[in-house]
Amino acid sequence: MQSRPLGRSGLQVAPLAFGGNVFGWSADEATSFSLLDAFVDAGLNLVDTADVYSKWVPGHVGGESETLIGRWLRRSGKRHSVVIATKVGMDMGQGREGLSRGHIERSIDASLKRLQTDHVDLYQSHTDDPHTAFEETLEAYARLIEAGKVRAIGASNFTADRLAAALDVAERDGLPRYESLQPHYNLVERARFEDALEPLCVARGVGVINYYGLASGFLSGKYRSEADLDKSKARGAGVKKYLDARGLGVLDALDDVARRYGVSTATVAIAWLIARPSITAPIASATSVEQLHELVAAATLSLDADAVERLDEASAVAA
Repeated sequence: MQSRPLGRSGLQVAPLAFGGNVFGWSADEATSFSLLDAFVDAGLNLVDTADVYSKWVPGHVGGESETLIGRWLRRSGKRHSVVIATKVGMDMGQGREGLSRGHIERSIDASLKRLQTDHVDLYQSHTDDPHTAFEETLEAYARLIEAGKVRAIGASNFTADRLAAALDVAERDGLPRYESLQPHYNLVERARFEDALEPLCVARGVGVINYYGLASGFLSGKYRSEADLDKSKARGAGVKKYLDARGLGVLDALDDVARRYGVSTATVAIAWLIARPSITAPIASATSVEQLHELVAAATLSLDADAVERLDEASAVAA
């Protein structure tokens, strides 16, 4: 599997990342282990999670995904085969949130314990913290890098203005810079990334590992009418907004391209992201090995210019 540089971090990642939000939520331990084994066996290596996964599940407190990944790392012995990315900053309850020095330092130790490893390859600010100065946050990360607990840092859910400001502070003060960005981006969610974030990331050499690559499953073709929304209690309600003329037009285009290549619509949707020059590795999740195989196929599917144009036109955002 051909790897790509993640920003200027020195990390090399395969062109598809596994989204670990499903671990301990919609994928139990045995399924999670099978998915991780199959992912690595396919030649892929970037596994993305967060300390807050999956706090939204009744009875969960956060850390469930990291804990399962840690158990898999211990059982499989494959730590050297994967790039582990996790995040800090979302509300963990009891005032544990944000990007202050103290919260970052406590959170990395908790994540490392759950992950059963001595370092995280990519440690990401899960969301912007307007109440903490960039200098404090980046200095905290610098100490973690110096201590060997973190190799590189990234950002998630930042606006273009705030990401640019953080990069400027890092350059001015000689601090670690955000080497990657996690934006919400896919065939039906294009404008927010393409308008300002994409040109910034290209100009500043920031890698992009976008999330919701399949738009919560909509681009798999699973949901084509409101009657289909009941197919998933976890995600059905979130895709209702895509059941309009544009969304259904995107599915038609995906169907056309998928038939041409003899693959699934999910494979084509991820391949479109991989083909975009600004994207390093889209993040996508699976809850079965069969679903994972569709995603893996995207990493080696080369869409021709006609296919890309068909998808671009169907998903274009009206000016």
